[in-house]
Amino acid sequence: MGKKTIIESFAIINNAVGSVKIGNNCVIGIGDTVIGPVTIEDNVILAQNIVMSGLNHTYTDVTKPIVEQGVTTHPITIKANSWIGANCTLVGGITIGKHCVIGGGSVVTKSVPDYHIAIGNPAKLVKRYNFETEEWEKI
Repeated sequence: MGKKTIIESFAIINNAVGSVKIGNNCVIGIGDTVIGPVTIEDNVILAQNIVMSGLNHTYTDVTKPIVEQGVTTHPITIKANSWIGANCTLVGGITIGKHCVIGGGSVVTKSVPDYHIAIGNPAKLVKRYNFETEEWEKI
């Protein structure tokens, strides 16, 4: 965990199946659940009640209980200067690019490129930053 990072009350950071790396000047919000493998770069804000899990249970043999079938892991990366809104879910195998915003309540099942805003279930790209006009523009 980096310098000046805050983990608020009731947050759970679990690295039993994969490392969790948190950069400098981050906020892990109230009630967040972070299950590795997860990398959170510098200056990332996670609002409240977010669930991100690089872990998934294997279920290929219906003759066995799920609990006996093991797990798979797929890393989650949140790049620098991004903000994840309250009540979001991030599934394994995705990357949130730098300077991104994920709207509250979104379910992120695919990676989000740098400088984009995504919302919904499943999350869809709705805006991107235009460096020529220096404004966020609808897609």
